[in-house]
Parts: sequence; structure tokens; C-alpha cells
Amino acid sequence: MTKEIAVGDQDVLIVVDIQNDFCPRGALSVPQGDEIVPLVNRLAERFAHVVLTQDWHPPDHLSFASAHPNTKPYDTIDVDYGSQILWPDHCVQATRGAEFHKGLHIPHAALILRKGIHRTIDSYSTFYENDRKTPTGLVGYLRERGFTRVFLAGLAFDFCVRYSAEDASREGFDVIVVEDACRGIDVEGSVAATRESLNALGVVCTITEAVV
Repeated sequence: MTKEIAVGDQDVLIVVDIQNDFCPRGALSVPQGDEIVPLVNRLAERFAHVVLTQDWHPPDHLSFASAHPNTKPYDTIDVDYGSQILWPDHCVQATRGAEFHKGLHIPHAALILRKGIHRTIDSYSTFYENDRKTPTGLVGYLRERGFTRVFLAGLAFDFCVRYSAEDASREGFDVIVVEDACRGIDVEGSVAATRESLNALGVVCTITEAVV
């Protein structure tokens, strides 16, 4: 039996990128991505404090394969900040694909944080862009509000959720990933690598029904 985790006033739920383009029939569909929506809605009801994040790319974003001649989605290129996987065009600002899934219903969310807004740098983490030093502002927001423990759910487990969990842990927050309220893409073993990384950092993985 999974140990129950009680939610308190210093806890915040970060709901990562539950957007049309990451759901079935989207431009960068995460398998069964839409299945987590009811779980996330139910989970969010247990939290007084919720943040929603949203990929929000300009049309010619560096991470899009379409921006690089003679490449295709899931190729890897070298950029100023290291290795970058190229993706199909997705979550372009002010398009339907960038909108939240219509079933997501968290009216009490206090903040919508948009990331990936700069053309020349991708942003998986909700805390830092992919150079690992350009902040999104989320660390400051959470500290100003007095939160000490971060719960994460959303898409995709092995990219934006993983990077967010790693950065939250490095910033000194206690971190819990609600794994059944996530789905992964699994590019070349990235789901297994995520579990190894989170375990090494002491990040707790749990299930929705254990969060009370």
C-alpha cells in the first residue's frame, strides 16, 4: 500500500503543460496524455495553491525541426547551451494547440506561467530554461508565497515534469511527483532515465489516491 501524503498550507501543486498539442491528435502528442485530465482535476481539488504552466513558443522557435534545413523531428542538434532535440512545431503562441485541454478545470489556480517564450532557447523546466540558468520567475514566486513542498503532475513525465522536479529539488524544495497523473513520451529510454534521476535526487514518486 502506498503511504498517504497529507497536503498542507506550504504545499503547491504545479500542473505542467496540459495543452492540446500534447494530447491525442496534437502536434506533439504524448501517448494517452488526455487520460490524466480527470486525475489532475481531482488532485487539484485537494490543494489550496495551484500553478498551471503553459508552453508558449514563437512560430520560428529554435526547438522546431522546421527552423533547421535538412532536419526532421527528433533529430538532435548542438546549440549554445548544449544538445537540443528538435520537435514538431507545437504550442505556438495564441494557437489552439497552445490552449489548455478543454477538460482541465482548475478555477482556483493562482498563476499561469508561460515558458519557452524566447526564440533561441527551449524551456522544459518550469523553473529554468534549458541553459539551466535563465529563470522563469517561478522560484521567486514560490518563495515569496512561503511554499516549501512542490507536487508535480502533467506532461510530459520524462521532459518537462522531470526537469521541473530536478530544478525544484536543486532549489531546496521538497518534491513529490504524482506519477499516475503524468504521461511520458519515452524518447530512447527517457522514461527509465527519468525514474533513475528522480530517485538519485530523493524525489518522491506517488499516486493520486495517496495524496490526501
